[in-house]
This record gives sequence, structure tokens and C-alpha cells, in this order.
Amino acid sequence: MNIPSSSPSDSKPRIALTIGDPAGIGTEIVLNSLNNPVISSLGAEFTLFGDRQIITQTHKLLDSGRQMIDPQLLSVFEVGSGYELDLGIGDRHSGAASFAYLDAAITATLAGDFDAIVTAPIAKSAWKQAGHDYAGQTELLAERSQVNDFGMLFVATAPHQQWVLRTLLATVHIPLSEVNRRLTPELIEQKLELLRRSLLQDFGIANPRIAIAGINPHSGEQGQLGREERDWLQPLIDCYRQQHPNVQVTNPIPPDTMWVNPAKAWHYREQTNLGYDAYLAMYHDQGLIPVKLLAFDRAVNTTIGLPFVRTSPDHGTAFDIAGKGIADPASMIEAIALAVELVKIRKKETAIIS
Repeated sequence: MNIPSSSPSDSKPRIALTIGDPAGIGTEIVLNSLNNPVISSLGAEFTLFGDRQIITQTHKLLDSGRQMIDPQLLSVFEVGSGYELDLGIGDRHSGAASFAYLDAAITATLAGDFDAIVTAPIAKSAWKQAGHDYAGQTELLAERSQVNDFGMLFVATAPHQQWVLRTLLATVHIPLSEVNRRLTPELIEQKLELLRRSLLQDFGIANPRIAIAGINPHSGEQGQLGREERDWLQPLIDCYRQQHPNVQVTNPIPPDTMWVNPAKAWHYREQTNLGYDAYLAMYHDQGLIPVKLLAFDRAVNTTIGLPFVRTSPDHGTAFDIAGKGIADPASMIEAIALAVELVKIRKKETAIIS
């Protein structure tokens, strides 16, 4: 196939789409997204990374009773074939396939052939069965890109389109028992700075307002329920404010109340002033339970800190409904739309600097 050529800043964004675990719903939501008028109106070039036979089979499943894009017209980067797959069952075969799709997309993107990668869901257990021991796609993306300073930022646009919820996780896929050991002043300072740079580079926000969650219940209750906030988190925030006077950073907000105002901003147009530009959560569930309660079908995972844009829908492989033609593509549509938007912002910023 012909990979889209490199082009100037005003050219179409070039997006690599991986189909994820071929035994899951990835191929289905990718094809349904490309058939959506919102995506076709974005003015981007899309290339699928996967097995054309699987793509064609899924297309036949979805095409009954409605008009869809002819699979022969899709740009497909063929990555392997002949994997022994059982639809709805993630195993070492499907894990080997999904790893190969992403690995090929990363290689092509690092070579300058694409501006962004949008990844359909994979099964971490299937990767491990195939001999690939990664916590997830994010870690492979960072390793291949040779970056250590990266993070998982979850982005969702409110239904009234006037406010955007952005949540960065300080720690991600680790046991809860390890969270306190991983949370250090160095890590939080690194995540704060990563978040500031992303808000500027990716979203054009030069003077951001950032809310920080406390670590302990009631943010430690003046040391009665934990001393982390008092001993190092609050001093770190005070120091960061002095170093970055253009950034408004809150004191540690008790985790059980931090999400009340963003919920109001999410639901009510007239209360968007209550929302911050971004939220820093200390661990996985502290950040993602509220995000998924508010925006399960809208939230998008974007990996910040990479040399290219990467987004992904905020859900899993859904093996239980694979092949039934009922998977909701809403989050994948949001992921593709966000990737195109972020690429356009980066191109604009690059053009200004140049």
C-alpha cells in the first residue's frame, strides 16, 4: 500500500488506526467510526493497521442492511495474516496479532509517515500469553519512542460542548498497596510539569488552572489521617507556584469532594466556571471512577509526552459481544476526533515557532 507522504503544516492530518485485539470489538468500532459523518468531515487521512482479511470479514458482518465504505477503498497497512483466532476469545494468537499491529504503527509513525496513532483496545493478558510483558499499550509506545516522561491523560468534552474534562493519573496500572511507595515529590513534580506542557502544546492553554487531589481521606486532616500532604505535597505545590506564576495550582483537595464541581461543570452550561482546565489524580481509581461516571461513552485516553499524538477509547475489548455487531463506537469516534484536533494544534504551534 502507499503510505501518505510527508507534507507541510497545512496538510491533512495522517492518522494510523490499529484494530487492537482482532478477537474483540476493535475492528468493528474502527469501521463504524470511519463510516460516521463526523469522522468523514474531519479532513484527515486514515490508514488501518491490521489483517485485511479480518477487516473484510468484519465489514461483511456490519454491512447488512446499510451502506458502508467499501473495504477495498480503505487504506490498509497489512500486518501479518493467518493468526489462529477465535472471535470473542483473547489468547496468545490474538495477543501476538494486536502487538504486531501496534508495533508496526509505531515504526511507521516514528519514521514520519503518520502524525498520530489511534489504538483500539487490546487484552493485556493476551499480550502476556504471546510473550509481551507490558502493563499496556502506553508502556510500549513510551519504550519504542525512548521517552521516560509520559502520562495517561483522559479527555472528555461535556454534552453542552462548553467545557472539557482533563484528568491525568500520577500512577497507573499498579496494585493499590504500591501506590504510596510510588508517590514521591519527584513524581508529582514531574507529572505537574508534564501536564503544564501538554496543556500548552496540545490544547493551547498558556495559563492553566490545575486541581490536585489529596492522597489521604480529607487530604490528611492536618496530619491526623496521613502526613503526606503536610510533609511534602503542600510544600511542593507552594514551590511550583513560585516557579510557574502563570499556572494556578490548588492546594490538595480532599478526594471525596474534588469531583463535585467538575460534575456541575459537566452537566450545566452555566456552571462551567466551576471546572478547572485539568485535574491531577494520585492513582488509577481515584481519577477514573469519576471520569467514567461522568463520561463513559465520551472519554478518550491520550498519552502525553510522546513525540506524536496517541489516543485510544476508554474501554476494553468487550470479548463478550465481539462479532454481534452491537458495539458502541462512540468512544472510538471521540478518540479519532481528538487525535485529529491535537494534530492540527501541534501543526499550528509548529508553524508559529517556525
